[in-house]
Amino acid sequence: MRTRALLTGLALLLSSAPAWAAGDLGTLEKQPTNWTAIVMFGVFVAATLWITKWASQRTKSAADFYTAGGGITGFQNGLAIAGDFMSAASFLGISAAVMTSGYDGLIYSIGFLVGWPILTFLMAERLRNLGKFTFADVVAYRFKQTPTRALAASGTLVVVAFYLIAQMVGAGQLIKLLFGLEYWIAVIIVGVLMMVYVLFGGMTATTWVQIIKACLLLSGASFMAFMVLYNYGFSPEKLFSEAVRIKTELATASGKPLEEAARRGQSIMSPGNFVSNPISTISFGMALMFGTAGLPHILMRFFTVPDAKEARKSVFWATTWIGYFYILTFIIGFGAIVLVSTNPAFLDEKGGLLGGGNMAAVHLASAVGGNAFLGFISAVAFATILAVVSGLTLSGASAVSHDIYSTVLKHGKPAPGSELKVSRVTTILLGIVAVLLGILFEKQNIAFMVSLAFAIAASANFPALIMSLLWKNCTTRGAFIGGFAGLISAFALTVLSPSVWEATFGNPPGSALFPYTSPALFSMPLAFVTIWVVSLLDKSPRAAEDRAGYLAQEVRSETGIGAAGASGH
Repeated sequence: MRTRALLTGLALLLSSAPAWAAGDLGTLEKQPTNWTAIVMFGVFVAATLWITKWASQRTKSAADFYTAGGGITGFQNGLAIAGDFMSAASFLGISAAVMTSGYDGLIYSIGFLVGWPILTFLMAERLRNLGKFTFADVVAYRFKQTPTRALAASGTLVVVAFYLIAQMVGAGQLIKLLFGLEYWIAVIIVGVLMMVYVLFGGMTATTWVQIIKACLLLSGASFMAFMVLYNYGFSPEKLFSEAVRIKTELATASGKPLEEAARRGQSIMSPGNFVSNPISTISFGMALMFGTAGLPHILMRFFTVPDAKEARKSVFWATTWIGYFYILTFIIGFGAIVLVSTNPAFLDEKGGLLGGGNMAAVHLASAVGGNAFLGFISAVAFATILAVVSGLTLSGASAVSHDIYSTVLKHGKPAPGSELKVSRVTTILLGIVAVLLGILFEKQNIAFMVSLAFAIAASANFPALIMSLLWKNCTTRGAFIGGFAGLISAFALTVLSPSVWEATFGNPPGSALFPYTSPALFSMPLAFVTIWVVSLLDKSPRAAEDRAGYLAQEVRSETGIGAAGASGH
């Protein structure tokens, strides 16, 4: 009854959104309320709330809450992983980067995508065979539980926090532009919906929200790319030539000499526009590539399938859908150059995009499909944020309830039902924190938060995970000290970089102590070297146990014997 009452109350809350939108929104000029978008948004919310109600009836145990009882198929999980991974940063951010920087914006697509072979060939099967609820189960399989889970939970919560802030701010800005709502109202709606999905539906509801969102996003992006290519006779060469011409004209109109304007126009077809420093380029790429293999909310999805075979199938389908989607974002970005950047309807009085540069894909939807398709894409973009936020919250809640409360504080023997209760309390707290931080960071540059999340995942989670899986001499002390060395150095170097020290904190140009875009090139090797050195120097009795336990871990990770639901069980 409580579930039904809360869902009914939330539906009433959302149904009053148009009334808020029509009210006095202050003196700032906002985009007119998009009623088509609100109706489509309402349909999506109603459908997903029904799924949550259905899932809540199936969520009885911790296994149901965290991993949907391990009953998701490889194909379904692949779509859900794609839905989890194709965030607002992917849909809005990559297309905007391509629109601004041309070919060089692909560094995001390539960086995000090339992390998947690592997951496919090195980690997916081993994760499924060794883990139960979280990736900390894998890291701590043969190590001492308390320090290892403290490291894993710390890395998880920091990654989740920065990822959550970026998604919440993105949601607020998107709905502020498209629905005419106040920013803080949009952020609160996202927070409330996120808590309802995770609290009552757990992983089952989150999975199906992600599957629906992935299908909608892939369909919408496919239509946008089709319409862009249709306008140019399905010839990418004509599209690129027109983009170069328009960029040249825009540079000429801004007062650049003809030769420099032509050079600027042509530059969108070559690298160097987005990240010009080679060290920054390599470091940024490393963060995106290896960070993918260390994201807790992605790794958690491998425990939702019944066996290792389905885990491999999950990664295959996820890689297929994500690779296809990133090809589409490239076409969408160039489509925005030719169809949006010269259209006065999408520009403000200064010649910039209405709503900011990240709205390139949203404006392109209006250009190719009119108001109805704009409403569809705006609802899909909001659904994208909602699905990713739900997955992040679930992984953060599991880190607190399963890794810290159940395993560390209760030594693996929590009272019946208490772990699920702690997880739900943590979900509420994370939701409140996400809303408050989302409102607090409204005016801040959020790009560094996403890169920080990936850099920390690459520097703390990935080294400890891969070394524990593949190196028999790795010890508890080595993983603990090395993981924290990566986490702390990644955090510190990012704060001292120009993107934070200068752009966010307002310090003068050139004052940043760390001159590069991303810390991964420095913090990730530091973590690996520290794990290696400390493990080799570790002569404690615990280290001997850690090394002796590798054989049993290797047998289970390769064969699945002893893993719940595995064919070898």
